[in-house]
Amino acid sequence: MRLKLEKRREPSRLMLYVTPVAAVLLTMIVGAIIFSLIGYNGLGAVKEVFLTPILNPIKWQEVAIKASPLILIGVGLAFGNRAAIWNIGAEGQYVVGALAGTGVGLLTQNYTGFWILPTMLVAGFIGGAAYGAIPAVLRTRFNVNETLSSLMMTYVAIHLLNFLVTGPWKDPSGFSFPQTALVTADQTMPTLIPGTIVHWGVALTLIIAVIMWVVMSRSVFGFQVRVVGSAPQAARYGGFSQKRTIWLVFLLSGGLAGLAGIFEVTGPFQQMSLGFPSNYGFTAIIVAFLGRLNPLGVIVAGIVLAITYVGGDIAQSALQLPNASKGIFQAMMLFFLLASDILVRYRLRVVSAAPAKDVQPVRSGA
Repeated sequence: MRLKLEKRREPSRLMLYVTPVAAVLLTMIVGAIIFSLIGYNGLGAVKEVFLTPILNPIKWQEVAIKASPLILIGVGLAFGNRAAIWNIGAEGQYVVGALAGTGVGLLTQNYTGFWILPTMLVAGFIGGAAYGAIPAVLRTRFNVNETLSSLMMTYVAIHLLNFLVTGPWKDPSGFSFPQTALVTADQTMPTLIPGTIVHWGVALTLIIAVIMWVVMSRSVFGFQVRVVGSAPQAARYGGFSQKRTIWLVFLLSGGLAGLAGIFEVTGPFQQMSLGFPSNYGFTAIIVAFLGRLNPLGVIVAGIVLAITYVGGDIAQSALQLPNASKGIFQAMMLFFLLASDILVRYRLRVVSAAPAKDVQPVRSGA
């Protein structure tokens, strides 16, 4: 008896949705085993990382705050990945969008008015989109691989952040800490639920994700993205330009990443500092794949990854797990998801081993 992979006639819709759930369950099982082997309470680690943020209502608002940037960035990346365009630099676009919005905030520190916050949000979107346009130019004009160029641009963005918060944007009354001045009341994202830290950016994120689902599934642009990614030759015959698609998805994903960045500045962070980069742009890659590149699925996946962020912090304080533990769980989740993807197009079959053929002895001539 042996196992054999047999190609399906069509991709399995069942496996398309079962495998992400299986990836999460496998992550919990293998994570418990690994942490037990290295001397920690493995079952306790899984409980704190995956269950405590759900079972403790006080932690729900933290999950919502963490999920918001992951969902917003993940939705943008889902469009690019559907078109087989790999934007790995969303973290840099997130940082630059936050810097662009913060720049507007610093210019309007002495002003008041309802228009200030929307202007900062628009600046954040434009800043992220403009930064996303750089790898788009390199790909369409010079055929530079967008995976490498977008990733390298992330480090440029972080150095730009370091230069600004330790130099020209440093708060003169901030006791020499490398950070900008705090946002004013007119630059702060209003609270969605009184008495909590959940702000209106969370609600806007969900609205944008639903709109992007409609665009993906019901619009000509969404159809163009899907065709360019799955059948490039058919896209050319249909009049869809690959270069135009590259531009559109980079501007969209960069803009949404930048918007997520300024949501964080005007929400939980209240300023820019050296600790602003949170790896949301990289974690959102897992969110996009876990959500099956579907904006509605990305909402669920963003919540799951946000749970690991909050749960990782809980496990670190309760069980003295290393800070990297949540990254380990997230990496395993991506590994199991990609490994199980083969079951979408192939099925496992148990076949019996072929019987050995009788071999007739060779007789030598007389």
